[in-house]
Amino acid sequence: MAILSDITLYPIKSCAGISLREATLTRAGLMTDQIYDREWMVVDAAGHFLSQREHPRMALITPRLKAGTLELRAPGMLRLEIELGLPDPQLAPTLQVQVWDDRLTAYDCDAVTAAWFSNAVGVPCRLVRFHPHAQRLASSKWTGAVAAPTLFSDGYPVLLAGAASLDDLNDKLLAAGRAAIPMNRFRPNLVLAKLAAFEEDYVDTFQFGATALKPVKPCSRCAIPANDQASGVPGPDPLEILQGYRAKPELDGAICFGMNAIVVDGGDERIRVGQEIGVELSF
Repeated sequence: MAILSDITLYPIKSCAGISLREATLTRAGLMTDQIYDREWMVVDAAGHFLSQREHPRMALITPRLKAGTLELRAPGMLRLEIELGLPDPQLAPTLQVQVWDDRLTAYDCDAVTAAWFSNAVGVPCRLVRFHPHAQRLASSKWTGAVAAPTLFSDGYPVLLAGAASLDDLNDKLLAAGRAAIPMNRFRPNLVLAKLAAFEEDYVDTFQFGATALKPVKPCSRCAIPANDQASGVPGPDPLEILQGYRAKPELDGAICFGMNAIVVDGGDERIRVGQEIGVELSF
């Protein structure tokens, strides 16, 4: 058995997350109070998504759930509140947006919101919201026959990591004379305790009550884990340590940490920090 030790939902792609005690695990990812993980996204004038890869200050845009609104804060700026109720699909303006290889229709948030994000990020940009008529699926190369929906994530509805995997990395960082780092550098939705280091790589399914979550693809890493999520400032890159033992040949040598996962049975399962999770290994 594993233990669910942390739940984090990221309302806006590449911005700060919200730590939760419980959430609903759906086929499209985590959801709480009718807000889905990566339901919003910041885009440039051409509709292409922005991320911490080029704009590490996005880590400082901090969301908080309130009654009926999502409150956003950023250093030196007044708070912004976004209505959580979905707009009228017949009246609300839309944009065509690009997230990796997918071109989608999204709701365009208003000009005041665009100005706030432009100031917070430091470049002209807009905030968009996933349109309920849009459809985006994880790559069938890794999901097989399962049609796995996702919103504005990089590609899969759930990212999970083992707490012991970070402990293993931090041991190596400390041995190299570097500082340990927190799990938020890797931005997982779910953190699981009571697994061996990187055991999540070899799990066939995690059983959350009646819902089975299947790790399907190692998460290849870019420069974001170098960004201090508390300061928005890049620092020493932990991938320099990980590259010595976490390069995956099935991903052409990409350096990996954590597993992308999909729901293969059940769904809409209420999950809670501290609960026991069944583990079925793939060998």
